[in-house]
Amino acid sequence: MHLVLDEMFERFDALRVLRADDPDEAGRLLEQLGGRGKVEQDIVSELSKIRPLWRPDRFEEAHRMAMRSLEVLDRNGARNAKMPNIGPLAPPAQWAVQQVTRFIVKSHQNTVVERIRKLYERREANSVWSSADHVMLRRARINAYQVEKGFKSEPLGLPTFLLGGAFFSGVASAVGGVVTSLLSNKVGIIVLAAVAGLLFAAMSWVVLFSAGVARRRIRMSLDQPLKALYETIGACGNPPRDQSFDFALYAIVFTVLAWVVVPLGIYLLFFRTGGTFAGNR
Repeated sequence: MHLVLDEMFERFDALRVLRADDPDEAGRLLEQLGGRGKVEQDIVSELSKIRPLWRPDRFEEAHRMAMRSLEVLDRNGARNAKMPNIGPLAPPAQWAVQQVTRFIVKSHQNTVVERIRKLYERREANSVWSSADHVMLRRARINAYQVEKGFKSEPLGLPTFLLGGAFFSGVASAVGGVVTSLLSNKVGIIVLAAVAGLLFAAMSWVVLFSAGVARRRIRMSLDQPLKALYETIGACGNPPRDQSFDFALYAIVFTVLAWVVVPLGIYLLFFRTGGTFAGNR
């Protein structure tokens, strides 16, 4: 009796041979299996590699190194960064940089440890029971589950009371009152625009500087060990990326707000209205 499972394995076995010897025939077989685009070809390629571990002889070593690297990143990733010489602004700038750096590093760390644990779970389920691969993956999965709860933490290191709704509601109410008062006259709008421009410029610098610090620390501690682990597992895609590049984009947005949107707002609110405001009517 010929099962569908037998047919699938025959096609995947043929694909592994043809991929190296006959590209045209491999392409034809890929089309039969539905591989018409890059994603579809990746799916077929990963399905054809049925071993749960690509390099079982190096897996345990790579696992230990990845866990060690996560430990080092957890301990050092959110530490204070060396600041440029900005005088009295250094202490508040350092605090702000540390918060953003912590958020990027801790978010990436949480994502990585969760992805590793889930990958181990799925490869363990893909292993022949009681085989050497199955035993290694089970031990690694239990190990990853044990350390996951310890590694995971809140990305922001702010005091609990600052995260409460009452605090933010009070601050928003106070700021809203000040803004309303400033918008009632010409001088107030110019002051408000200047403050907003400086605030956006400061946020842009803090975010960009923090993204650079976080990227450097993640690269130094985790990038290579994580890549090595994924290579020993095999056919599991690329390791997760951190959010440092996303935060660099946020810094560009803040820069645009500081140097384009705020001046344009002043022009539209003041010069195009002839200097007429609600408080002058």
